Amino acid sequence: MRAGRRQVRRLCVLQTAERRGVLDQLVRTAQAGSVPIEFVPRAILDTLSPHHQGVAAEVDPYPYVDLDEIFGLAAQRQEPLFILLLDMIQDPQNLGSLLRSAEAVGVHGVVIPPRRSAGITEAVVRASAGACEHILLAHGNLVQAIEAIQRQGGWVYGLEAGPQALPLGQVPLTGALGLVVGNEGEGMRRLVRQACDHLVQLPMRGRVASLNAAVAGSVALYAVLAARQAADQPPGQIDARGET
Repeated sequence: MRAGRRQVRRLCVLQTAERRGVLDQLVRTAQAGSVPIEFVPRAILDTLSPHHQGVAAEVDPYPYVDLDEIFGLAAQRQEPLFILLLDMIQDPQNLGSLLRSAEAVGVHGVVIPPRRSAGITEAVVRASAGACEHILLAHGNLVQAIEAIQRQGGWVYGLEAGPQALPLGQVPLTGALGLVVGNEGEGMRRLVRQACDHLVQLPMRGRVASLNAAVAGSVALYAVLAARQAADQPPGQIDARGET
């Protein structure tokens, strides 16, 4: 409701729930937006969702966007383009976590393929903690999206462990770029991998050979944010006491 991306048709609230805290804010926001509110028994909510936590909303379908709208947002903010591309991420928890991280670091938009990939479902919305409502998400062919980013002057990096992959810190992260995260089990598809400018990997020092897609993607996203913030900071050093 705060994002205003899609219309909320009705809000169902457990009739025995105490109206305080977040629930009270939710009901007040619904009332302010003239959203119909129904106070219902638990059995009704159980039929709507097995994980309702005392409240459920009926909403319009998720509004996917065109890639040009993502480019336009970067231009509007006067920021270097920053796009996350997800190659067949199929676990709703992983997709939701990646969308949450992407929104937190200021990604301008996310691109996912229209088939063989998780879409915006109830589980993804919950895993993203609502971040999916605040970030632009496009359906599209990833190779074509990569080529469009490159025509915009951006570099595209595919996140993948392997002998050909460069350490993430060895590629420029402050300009326009796209970051590709591959499927949980198989990684990036061949044509997507070949379309990338560079393959990059996270440094690993422990005994675990790899991180899962959501964790690795989130770490890489924050590495980009850290590089951009460092580039925007004036010169100076901080000593052990936190003084410059």
